[in-house]
Amino acid sequence: MAKKRLGQNFLADERVAARIVREFAPTAAETVIEIGPGRGALTARLVEQTGRVVALEFDRELIPLLRERFGARENFVLVEGDALAVDYCALIVPAKTARVVANLPYNISTAILQRLIAAHVCVSEMVLMLQREVVARIIAPPGASERGFLSVLVEAYCVAEPLFDVAPSAFRPVPKVWSTVVRLRMRERGAADISDESLLWQLVSAGFMQRRKTIFNNLRHAPARLSACVEAHGGARATLVAAEIEPQRRAETLTLAEWVQLTRTLEERDMG
Repeated sequence: MAKKRLGQNFLADERVAARIVREFAPTAAETVIEIGPGRGALTARLVEQTGRVVALEFDRELIPLLRERFGARENFVLVEGDALAVDYCALIVPAKTARVVANLPYNISTAILQRLIAAHVCVSEMVLMLQREVVARIIAPPGASERGFLSVLVEAYCVAEPLFDVAPSAFRPVPKVWSTVVRLRMRERGAADISDESLLWQLVSAGFMQRRKTIFNNLRHAPARLSACVEAHGGARATLVAAEIEPQRRAETLTLAEWVQLTRTLEERDMG
């Protein structure tokens, strides 16, 4: 029985499961992390093609089912744990890198994605099934109304490639929304070449704090730590002008390069 509080919608269409694994293209020489194996729709195919499958399941009621189905497989490792708390690099030892495949719960998919990006030193690629609207946000270019913090974050660390849409009828229970399978390849080097990444993400987060407001107004009302940094450099308007960004623009119009330039403007003045 799927649990609504866990955002569970189990994949029931075998053709969709086969297509996801085909796009993922597992190999006999790699370690794969599957987040939320559920009833094993993807797992059954992964264990046949993959060197080692580390399955991370939060719902303890599904653990006996998964152990019964796959526990005898030498290449199957079942971990009962929280995708929002686990150390992904420790999870795959002795492997140093792994790829991830998952049908993520709708209600925490964005938070899990952020955790996976944070583990970019050991996660090289992800093939994820997400709500279609989330993928639209991920790939939204500068100027698009869907563009937000997640768009900039993914662009900085990943190359995104939407693969195909999945109808609600492919799941049990049937959700009210469509899904999209997307491939996210981690960049070898982050696109944001700066020394203080935490400052960059503070700026992006503040910039999108109130979407209808200008970047100038959002920076003026940034959280205390960032606000103090901006004020120490002459205030929001002076900082934006120094970064060659028009203060009346909105955050969704800024390119990743402009966010980086804004960060460097504060860094350079700190060094000066």
